Amino acid sequence: MASTLSLRLPSRLAQRLSQLAAALERPKSYLVRKAVETYLVEYADYQLALDRLHDKDDVVLSGAELRKRLGF
Repeated sequence: MASTLSLRLPSRLAQRLSQLAAALERPKSYLVRKAVETYLVEYADYQLALDRLHDKDDVVLSGAELRKRLGF
């Protein structure tokens, strides 16, 4: 089920979105939907990386140790 979302964009950003939509022959809503999907995936990866970074039980290897384990 789809939901509707309204947002205000600065005029320069709205203009760039319109230009891109015209160049790609896609609706602006398609581009915004894809941008939000991409952002959410990237943010989930970012949050996972932060969680691992702050995990005190996670082993941290130096570059030299990593190369040694990988056989380089």
